[in-house]
Amino acid sequence: MSVRREVSIALQSDKRPNEYAELARTIEGYGFDVLSIYADLLYQPPIVPLTIAAQATTRIRLGPASLNPNTLHPVEIAGQIATLDLVSNGRAYLGLSRGAWLDEIGVEQSRPLSRMREAIDVIEHLLTGVTETYEGQHFRLAAHHRLRYAVQRERVPLLIGSWGERLLSLAGERADEVKIGGSANPDIVPVVSKWIANGAAVSGREHTGVGICLGAVTVVDEDRDIARSLIRREMAIYLPVVAALDPTVSIEAELLARMSQLVVSGDAVAAGALIPDDLLDRFSFAGNPADLIEHSEALFDAGVTRIEFGTPHGVTAERGLRLLGEQVLPALLRGYV
Repeated sequence: MSVRREVSIALQSDKRPNEYAELARTIEGYGFDVLSIYADLLYQPPIVPLTIAAQATTRIRLGPASLNPNTLHPVEIAGQIATLDLVSNGRAYLGLSRGAWLDEIGVEQSRPLSRMREAIDVIEHLLTGVTETYEGQHFRLAAHHRLRYAVQRERVPLLIGSWGERLLSLAGERADEVKIGGSANPDIVPVVSKWIANGAAVSGREHTGVGICLGAVTVVDEDRDIARSLIRREMAIYLPVVAALDPTVSIEAELLARMSQLVVSGDAVAAGALIPDDLLDRFSFAGNPADLIEHSEALFDAGVTRIEFGTPHGVTAERGLRLLGEQVLPALLRGYV
């Protein structure tokens, strides 16, 4: 069983500004450890919702899940996370990933490993106030390039989101936590742990100090059939992408192709109906509160240190958060601090 145990909520950034404050107070009030805001393409930039949420709370940790150095320069990333850390009085975390679907908007994504490594260098350079030049292949800083204000902390906890061996090995070298987004599969945990350990060995770190977060789309309801029916429509959009990334899962290419065709044609219901139950449980949290408790316990037993329940949470967001906060969370944290 994991020594560390955290439970968090992730929200999509598609709401009116005043909604974030109320949601953040509700999530903190239930006792969740972390609030994440997605940074998905064409949605609101997460820094604004996170700033509002930080001002409405006092305890919960907050961060973007996740920013990427392909669409946002690491100088801007450093400034945004330093500001969030100031507003939250040291409760920020920084999530970084290589990004997805960027080719559709003409963003070049070559050499993601070196770009991510240099982005981390630049962010750390600016937060610590180093007065030296930095010359990378992708990014550079002159000696006079520094943040023009005092930072809350010189190091903000770093999360790297990825399914890939090389980026997760880099996380073993440099990050505090990794996130496998779109996964609820306990079988992926030992694979990820090995990749983290490989990277940690390079830098002489203890790999067990790097947390493992699994997060996926979530629908919880007293009626498990309703929850599992609803989540199939949600999953149909992203399953053809993430399923191919999991080395522990074998899925017929024909099934994924058929699902993709149905989604493109606008029939997500029919696409979702094709998802077998075992795949549903590997890539989502779906069912009644008892189902989610059992599923989460299996993940913690596998070595996960944080579980993140993603949108839409329930038939309605309010109903889903209430069930997660009043029934699922207390059961998972009982006996843990």
